[in-house]
Amino acid sequence: MTNAQLYTLIALCIYAIIMAFIGCFSYGKTKTLDGFLIGGRNIGAWVTAFAYGTTYFSAVVFVGYAGQHGWNIGLGSIWIGIGNAVLGCLLSWLLFANRTRKMTKKLQAKTMPEYFEKRYNSKGMEILASVIIFVFLVPYSAAVYKGLGSLFSAVFPTVETWVWMLIIACLTAVYLVAGGYIATAYTDLVQGVIMIAGVVCLIGAVLSHENVGGLGGLIENLRNFVSLPDDPNPITGAQLTNIFGGSSFKFLCFNIMLTSFGTWGLPQMIGKFYAIKDTAAIKRGTIISTIFCIIIGCGAYLIGSTSRLILGGQLPAGGVDSVIPTVLMEVLSGGTLGIILLAVIMILLLSASMSTLEAVVLTSASAVAVDLIPAVSKKQISPDKQMILTRVLCLVFVACSFIFATQNIPIIVSLMSFSWGLVSGCFIGPYIWGLFSKKITKIGAYAGIISGLLTVGCSTLVITLNSGFSAAAAKSPEMGVAAMAISMIVVPVVSALTKVKDPERVDEIFKCYNED
Repeated sequence: MTNAQLYTLIALCIYAIIMAFIGCFSYGKTKTLDGFLIGGRNIGAWVTAFAYGTTYFSAVVFVGYAGQHGWNIGLGSIWIGIGNAVLGCLLSWLLFANRTRKMTKKLQAKTMPEYFEKRYNSKGMEILASVIIFVFLVPYSAAVYKGLGSLFSAVFPTVETWVWMLIIACLTAVYLVAGGYIATAYTDLVQGVIMIAGVVCLIGAVLSHENVGGLGGLIENLRNFVSLPDDPNPITGAQLTNIFGGSSFKFLCFNIMLTSFGTWGLPQMIGKFYAIKDTAAIKRGTIISTIFCIIIGCGAYLIGSTSRLILGGQLPAGGVDSVIPTVLMEVLSGGTLGIILLAVIMILLLSASMSTLEAVVLTSASAVAVDLIPAVSKKQISPDKQMILTRVLCLVFVACSFIFATQNIPIIVSLMSFSWGLVSGCFIGPYIWGLFSKKITKIGAYAGIISGLLTVGCSTLVITLNSGFSAAAAKSPEMGVAAMAISMIVVPVVSALTKVKDPERVDEIFKCYNED
């Protein structure tokens, strides 16, 4: 065993012990369903802000997005990180956090499907939303597993990737099932601190690499970069240093919109606003979360933009998904300090992914236990039984995601793009308009969900039949953005053509904004 492997194993063991301790500590605070799912709506600013940020960024961002876009676009890819921080985080908190907290508290809604059911008085919408969440978030979490498996395989090449995915799945299941949302929120705080420290260290390491030569050297060396003669996709130095992405400008814009506006409709992101305790905490959380996202988002794409210099323009055998793991091994494998930093970075990426996994798992399991099963069975299930069922389904969802991840699906970014765009495209219109307008009808909300589903589903089918799945995967950002835009347009248009059947009930709901 090499020193790098030994230090990484030690760091992993310490990390696992801390996560297990938090899960056991939180177990006593999750005796009720509200406590298990949303922490009793009493989570503070720092914990919620870090929970939002760590759920936002997973290993897919580093391994998939930052590796691929940094390699193919260069410095212009940093705009994705800026867009994520400003549009996906800051604007989301400013526009939706307080309204979401107040309305879901008024409705006593603990999940996105339950919010739809009580806001629009529709059990059918609750069932539809639950099915969408459970079905389409499986590939989302599977993409995270694959990203983590690739990273650990780079350090432990003799160990099969599925072994690492299984270890990660077991660790996630233990503290999530034990402590619910409270455990995930406090582990997110620990994970967030690790992520910040790891990104800062990694930025310093890649910029000090001899092929990069600091921040000034990065720009100069990228400007003078010449692709290898056998490079199948040669790129110029002018492209790599073009601040607006050069020939990739359109592609860059769609990715910014997908990964930024997408958070506005994702239930695992919006759920953080259910749990925060008050308006004062939201004001502090807005600032904290935005700073966190700037550091992590911009840092990830800055690291990705150095990859061609560090790897000498040679794309690794594993393709763009192997760019960041290979960069890590190149930059941090030499010397004791570098090896220690490598262990820290591995825990950083593990933290980033586990925080996303736990949020997705809890969202999906609760959608089935709290929303789908009671609605379909038409039987009243006690909160205690729902909590037990949610814990069991957390295990089931982790297992399903693990099995899906072990299948031979090569492009993890495309997996995440499809699920991210489809789920957000279905929910963004009904969710946002439901917060702001009394005139939104049940039919309008249904139209928003179905239009988002059909936009991605039909586009994928048509493109796949004509040009193959790889062509459809390449268009997944455009599909997701189109689904979100169409949902936002369809909901108010259809609502204007229909009538709210219970205006008195809706008026009563909107009184929540005048309450503390």
